[in-house]
Amino acid sequence: MQNQLDKKVLQQRKRLREDDVRGAYYRDTTAIMHSSPFRRLKHKAQVFFAPSNDHICTRIEHSLHVASIASAICKGLGLNDEIAWAIGMGHDLGHAPFGHTGEKIISSIMEKKGLGPFHHEVFSLRIVDMLAHLNLTYAVRDGIVCHCGEKFIQRIKPEEKVKDLDSITGIAGLIPATWEGCVVRFSDQIAYLGRDFEDACRLNVVRKTDLPETAARVLGRTNGEIINTLVNDLIASSSSEDGIGFSDSVFEAMKIMKDFNYHNIYRSSLLEGYERYFSRLINLVVNYLDGLFDQYGFEEKPYREEKNMLAVGFCNHINEKKDVYLQRDGGYQRMVMDYIAGMSDNFCMDCANEILKPEHINESMEQLLTGKWFDIG
Repeated sequence: MQNQLDKKVLQQRKRLREDDVRGAYYRDTTAIMHSSPFRRLKHKAQVFFAPSNDHICTRIEHSLHVASIASAICKGLGLNDEIAWAIGMGHDLGHAPFGHTGEKIISSIMEKKGLGPFHHEVFSLRIVDMLAHLNLTYAVRDGIVCHCGEKFIQRIKPEEKVKDLDSITGIAGLIPATWEGCVVRFSDQIAYLGRDFEDACRLNVVRKTDLPETAARVLGRTNGEIINTLVNDLIASSSSEDGIGFSDSVFEAMKIMKDFNYHNIYRSSLLEGYERYFSRLINLVVNYLDGLFDQYGFEEKPYREEKNMLAVGFCNHINEKKDVYLQRDGGYQRMVMDYIAGMSDNFCMDCANEILKPEHINESMEQLLTGKWFDIG
């Protein structure tokens, strides 16, 4: 399977850099791994938010799973596993706090603001290009924005043409430009299909015996069995002529399991209950930061006088990135939403707590208290 795009195009960066011993794509992996957005993924939900259970998957673990699965498939197909590893590591850098629930809430707020819908795939590209300034190769940037792992299709071939990645605002119809990007797209599904089920079983949202027999018989009953089945089937069923894809029987079993997960896990009463809470929480933070920016703009002193980490952190962000926003967006309309979309679950909850119960006010109250709580005169 050979990519028809020129090798120079696939390795092209926005800013020229001298080559070194790592090679272009391994260098992309190290740039992603050492970035702040990647570090924040350890405190972002995969499905179940801010888990106290160490065995529940987080977004950083999911990214590592996708990268390793994609790399293994590429080795089996004779493709460039370093491209796949880099795409897998970076594909979810733009995921919002609280998983897809948070993404849905942020998208609704952005549309009300006239900013268009939020897609984590597009925001991931915005992060690596604009906010984290990682200067990745074209092949990896294209694979990140085109990964679209929630849409299940049986097989795809790469769209071997150069896209204007900077102009992408939605994910409809996006196809990766490389074979490796296509592999990552399927690896995303392979990584979460069984693991989400396993986590749901661990939390007693579903039971292992609930999995439909047709899916269990074809795919297996454990995450390890499911991954092994899907990886081997994808390698055996893919070709230059037919593209990257699954056999008919395995794909049908995948659809059955996907539908089961959707109705019994993603639409469970547990996760539906999260949405109401997180909607209030995220709207609280949005309104607070909107108010600060409308009132103070880029003036540093009043943000610091708020005496909380949210105001100070936001002030640092906007002053560091204001020239980039002006150059890229022609204005600052997305500053607040970008900042919130980049938050981890824990940080977002801490910020809401600061707004509702500022520590500096608590400290002042403690200094004023006389201890006469029961005085009635």
